[in-house]
Order: sequence, then C-alpha cells, then structure tokens
Amino acid sequence: MSADLIIINGHLKTFDTAQPTARALAISGGRITAVGDEDEITALAGPETTMIDAQGGTVLPGFIESHIHLFSGAVELDLLNLAGISTAESAATLIRERAAQEPDMPLIFGVGTEYTLLGGAPITRHALDAIIADRPLAIMAADHHTVWANTAALKMADLLHGADMPAGSTVEMASDGTATGALFEFAAFQPLLAHMPTGGREYLGLTVGRDPQPRPDAAARAKDKAAILRGLKHLAQNGITSFHNMDGNLYQLELLQELLDDGHRIVRGEVPLHITNVDPVTRIEEAHEMGRYASEWLWSRRLKLFADGVLDSGTALMTEPYPDHPGTGQQIFAPDHMNDLVARADAMGLQVSVHCVGCGAVRQVLDAYENAARVNGPRDSRHRIEHIESLHPNDLPRFAKLGVVASMQPLHSPRAGFFPAYGPGETLHPHQRPHAFAWREIRDSGAHLIFSTDWPVVPVPVMPTIQGAIAPHALGEDWGHDQRQTLDEALAAYTRDAAWVEFSENSKGQLMPGLFGDVVIMSRNLDMLAPDEVAQASPITTICNGQITYQA
Repeated sequence: MSADLIIINGHLKTFDTAQPTARALAISGGRITAVGDEDEITALAGPETTMIDAQGGTVLPGFIESHIHLFSGAVELDLLNLAGISTAESAATLIRERAAQEPDMPLIFGVGTEYTLLGGAPITRHALDAIIADRPLAIMAADHHTVWANTAALKMADLLHGADMPAGSTVEMASDGTATGALFEFAAFQPLLAHMPTGGREYLGLTVGRDPQPRPDAAARAKDKAAILRGLKHLAQNGITSFHNMDGNLYQLELLQELLDDGHRIVRGEVPLHITNVDPVTRIEEAHEMGRYASEWLWSRRLKLFADGVLDSGTALMTEPYPDHPGTGQQIFAPDHMNDLVARADAMGLQVSVHCVGCGAVRQVLDAYENAARVNGPRDSRHRIEHIESLHPNDLPRFAKLGVVASMQPLHSPRAGFFPAYGPGETLHPHQRPHAFAWREIRDSGAHLIFSTDWPVVPVPVMPTIQGAIAPHALGEDWGHDQRQTLDEALAAYTRDAAWVEFSENSKGQLMPGLFGDVVIMSRNLDMLAPDEVAQASPITTICNGQITYQA
C-alpha cells in the first residue's frame, strides 16, 4: 500500500532516541508510517502520493504551543497594536489614526502596550485624555494584566469613582477620590471589556472563566467562530499543530467543536476549566461537563488558576518587598483556598496549571502540589507552574522532587531582548536577578521544562522564542548565568517534551512510525544557522494528521 504523503530532502530531527536523524518520512492514514533515508521512503510512493521536497530544511514534529490564549489572540490580530511604542508622540499618532478609521467604534482599544509607552511618564487617564478626550479609550498592557483608560472610558464602565474589587484586583485611586486610569488585574478591567464590539467575549475565559451571558445570538456566535478559525490558521502558519489554551470556558469548547464538525481540522487543542478566587470550590465539578470533550482533536482535562499578577505592575507575589515600592504583590488565593482547590482537582485526576510569576506565588503553589500529594497520595499528575519569572533558590529542587513541570516563555525575559531590561533598583533585587527566568537552572535541577509564547502577550512565531532561549543577551554581572539552552533542548521543549506534559508522548512530539502525522518543515537547516540567526527560519509547510494545513 502506497503512502499518502512523503517528505524528502529534509534534515529530520526526530527526537526519537533510537533514530535521532533521517532524510525522509512517509505518512498514511494520518500517521507516520516510515522514517529513514530517501531511497527507502520513496519506494513507498504511489501514483496518488503527495510528494513534498523539504529543500534541505529542517523537518520537525509539529510544534506544540503549550501556553496561549487562542480566542483573545485571534481577535487581537485586528486590534490597534502598540508593541514597541515608547514615546507619547508615537502613541498619540497611532491612537488618533485608529480613532479616525473607526469613528463609530464605542471603545477605542489598543493592545501590546509596554509600561514605558509614554517614555517613562505614568500612564494616567489625564495622559490618555491628552491623546483623545471626547471618546472612550483604553489600552491593555502586553502582559494582559493591566489596562489604562481615559476619563470617558472610566465613566462608561462606571469606574471613575472606584469600585469594590476581589483580592488581587485594584482600581487605582488618586488623592482626589477619582480613579487614576490604571486598572490592575482582571476583575478591575472586565467591566470595561464588556463595552468592546464583541462584548468582551474573547476575554471571558481569562477574566472570569465563565460563558457569556446572555448566550450569544447566531450572528455573534458566527463572528466568534470566524475569529477562532482565523486564530487556528494563524497557528498553522507558524508550524503549530497542537495548543494548550490557558483560559477556558464551555463556550470556547463548543465553538471549537463546531469548527471541527464543519471540517476545519487544522490544529489540535486543549481548553481548561478556569476557576477564580471568588468562585466556590464546588465549581470544580464543571470539569466533568467540559471533560466530555475528549477526542484527539479537542479535549479538556485540566484546571487553570492564577496565583498572582505580573512583575511590571508590582502585582506578582514575591517572598520579600519589591526594591522600588512597598509591598510583596498580590496573593490572589488564600493558601487554604488554593490547597483545597488543588487537592480536589488532583483527586479528580485533573492536571493543574497555575500562573505564578513571582517567587512567592511559585512557593505557594509548590506547597499546594505537595499538599495534594500528601492528601491524595502521589501519582503521575504532571502538574504545571506557568511563567516562574522569579524563583527563590530554596524552591528550585522542589520542582523535580514533586514532579512539577516548569512552563516558561523565553521572550518574556529581558535576556531575550523583546522587552526592555529592568534598570538598577527596579523590580528585582540584585540577589534575585540570577534566579530570574532561570531556564538553565531549572533544567539542570532535573525538572521537566517546556517553552511557549503566551500569545498574544508576545507574537506566536516559534523561532524568535527559540532564538531567545539559545542566544540570550548579556544583561550584566548581577544577572549571573545567562540561562542559555542548546538548540535541541529548546526545540524539544516545543515538541517531545510538550507532548509528554499533555500525556500524549505515545501519539505526538516525535517523528517515528505510529505517531500522528504532525510535521513542520522549516525554510532553513537550523543546524547550519548561528544561534542568533535561527529566527530567520520560518515554517514553509505545516502538516497535521497527514493533511497540509499551511504551505508558504
């Protein structure tokens, strides 16, 4: 029987220890059937076989994006993007241009904003009023944990005079009793997102973890499906064949399943149950309903929690006060609440992933995982901690000891050059910096390590992230080791190791017979590029389940 599809003239990195390299492979019935040299594989061709010449490029298992926000990322592809803008003049020009293009837009909304947008001056409602005062304007930080709004937007969301907020969220107030315009964390800016043209549906899985109410009508649902479909195609264009969503609700699962039913088999994906600190712990039972989605294309068997905020706004939970402002950040879940929720999820057999940027949050969640193992007994849980941008050295060995996965995003580190480095006395103490974004320390400790982008926090293309991990920038002596990874380590963190984390090591993540035909062909031979050149390579063909989902 001839193969459905054959790839030749490639430099295959298989991540199969029995056969780490090869020149060609064959796929039939959605599965890899053979990997080897060209003569061996081309012998499997028939008159109907699709032949693909890799043109000497690297051929890899399809990338597994293990931390993204699909729905919001897809919608944000069309929004005003302020990434890289760092002067008030440039910001004003872009915002006013977009406002002129969309005169009927109820809320002018920008994304990708850096905290230094106004050249280091505070971003306040008055500063935004100076750009546009007569229409509601809001801009979201690249990290998606802060939104700044002008006076008109604050009035629209009934936030100008403040509002009661749950632990971890804040409407920052000025001395005159009015809001400054800074809204920290999800509950603070959710009332504003509700005024977006979409009703903010794309953010509900992130901010509250619940379905839109009232239920969207047919037109809104069709619009949301179209946005998600565009997001899936964007992933395929970047060589991605599987994703782990990091926000979730039943609504997203429904839309993704409808797209599959319509024949859009483009990317495999997982959507978790997201529970907030104001939800009753009994909400964990909703995992049963979401768990009905359990196919090789779409599944839900994970709980997502947020333990803190982010470093730049001072909301990441630290083990000691920040060097440049008082306090240790925001603890979103009380320890007993976190312990109870994690233990319940663990007892149900769920995987748990928790957003932990600060070292205090990392410690709290390691404690919760340790408690779950004590209460329920040890098991192969593969629980995860997301981000780990600051780590107390005493907690480093606990990852391997507890079997906890470190899920990290190299482009979030100033070492990668995407975001600016912290200045002296900013954000992290000198003794904390060597253990910040500690990819090498964590890997060398024996812990499982995977990489991702957290799209749309940073763009989803994989190779800039790989380059950030293997060619980090030198930041000075107080940052210690540069945490550099090898090329194969970084690629494995996007393929084989990410498949293991999702309990799919027997079906994906390697190029070997019997596994899914999920493959990406790169434009260059990655082994022939210098570490600081690998971002020049990009996918030219993506194959998922043996079907071409993208071709340059």
